[in-house]
Amino acid sequence: MARKEILPNKALIITAAVFLAAYFIPFDVPRVSGALQEAFLMLGEYARDHVLLCLIPAMFIAGAVTVFLNRQAVIRYLGPEAPKAVAYSVASVSGAILAVCSCTVLPLFKGIYKKGAGLGPAVSFLYSGPAINILAIVMSYKVFGWKIGLARMAGAIIFAVVIGIVMQLIFRKEDKARLADARMFSHSGPDSSRSLGKTALYMFSMIGILVFINWADSKGGSAIWDFIYSYKYYITAAFGIILIYSLARWFSRDEIAEWGRETRDFSLQILPYLFFGVLAAGFLLGRPGHDALIPVGWVASLVGGNSVFSNLIASVAGAFMYFATLTEVPILQGLMGAGMGNGPALAMLLAGPSLSLPSILVINGELGLKKTTVYVLLVVVLSTAAGLIFGSIV
Repeated sequence: MARKEILPNKALIITAAVFLAAYFIPFDVPRVSGALQEAFLMLGEYARDHVLLCLIPAMFIAGAVTVFLNRQAVIRYLGPEAPKAVAYSVASVSGAILAVCSCTVLPLFKGIYKKGAGLGPAVSFLYSGPAINILAIVMSYKVFGWKIGLARMAGAIIFAVVIGIVMQLIFRKEDKARLADARMFSHSGPDSSRSLGKTALYMFSMIGILVFINWADSKGGSAIWDFIYSYKYYITAAFGIILIYSLARWFSRDEIAEWGRETRDFSLQILPYLFFGVLAAGFLLGRPGHDALIPVGWVASLVGGNSVFSNLIASVAGAFMYFATLTEVPILQGLMGAGMGNGPALAMLLAGPSLSLPSILVINGELGLKKTTVYVLLVVVLSTAAGLIFGSIV
């Protein structure tokens, strides 16, 4: 009986929350109505720029990880008992290669976590994907100078490992219990008739599509990077041909159908949280260069100098703002032009790309409130400390 009451009670709470918001929010106040418009403008921008080319390929990869990747291989390299040097190297390097934003990395994180990765390596992957973005670090060097660029690169790599290890230590018993529960893992791995090389090529083709279809223009920052950018659609098409060939030759209809169902399930679990989170982030902070409920000028006025408070505000603001890939650079340029200190700038660069309000909501849905709170606190505290140290040196 208690279980049957959960969904109606949840629906009642949501309905009550919507009613209270409609009753008390002063929509006729210009700042509030402008913030509401920003929320939907940001959602529209997010849908156009990130869902089709970023999230959907990531969903298919996550579904494939769950259905076809061998569980024992995941546990061997990313499990809680795997050698730490191996587990955290694989997690951080994998995240860095993908170079995705805080939302696109979520289905991939969910896929490896569901397949048997330990909490620590999975969280390390979750942080490293958006934070250790090679082009973003190169652009940080170019725009902000070598000191901030080097500090960002070193801080992101160290944080990915430290945050993962601390999370694994704090929740070690719970993670062991999760991995010991056979009901958590419904798929044993790829079909024995298909070689590991064939499965790897299939996975690699989808990763190639995700990486190259979203390859960003460095605007002169790197000749090699811009050369790839000019041919990114041809490269993506080549990976698409490999994917189609792999599916046609090596996979049965039942396997493809199962892959589709798993991808659908990931989408239903993640997208509602993301869309709501983007709306909330847009309502509070707006799109880059646009004011919403909280004016950008307020944030800029609080992050001058190099106090604990200014670095903490920068870390918290970065953790809740939504940064699409590379947008943190122009946003920081504007804030630094308005008086933001070097320390708070680094703090926001370390906290911002790896977290956002939409991603926090999705992480909470997967890990629960306690683990999510610890993860967010670790990112904020470490970013604040790094900013304070960097600001005092520079």
